[in-house]
Amino acid sequence: MRMLRWFCGHTRRDRVRNEVIRDRVGVAPIEEKLTQHRLRWFGHVQRRPPEAPVRNGVLERVDNVKRGRDRPKLTWDELVKRDLKDWNISKEIALDRSAWRPAINVHKP
Repeated sequence: MRMLRWFCGHTRRDRVRNEVIRDRVGVAPIEEKLTQHRLRWFGHVQRRPPEAPVRNGVLERVDNVKRGRDRPKLTWDELVKRDLKDWNISKEIALDRSAWRPAINVHKP
């Protein structure tokens, strides 16, 4: 946001809301971009063969491992499932890259 404020010629003292600056510059919200990148990686992992190391490491979860005190409540696969549900995208679309990329694309405001 500091860079976007600089583009617009505003400082924090001007008390201009982040949404106003993002709309003026034409940048999508960071939450949507993070979701897009997470779903892009999920599509990459889904298209890999089942014996690929990245697929074994990401999609298989070990249940008997105790999490630390300050760990996030959601695992990566739980976040992806939530993102798919929020964006109304099915998991099977990830296998077709030409359909997957437009489905996860975040449009600029």
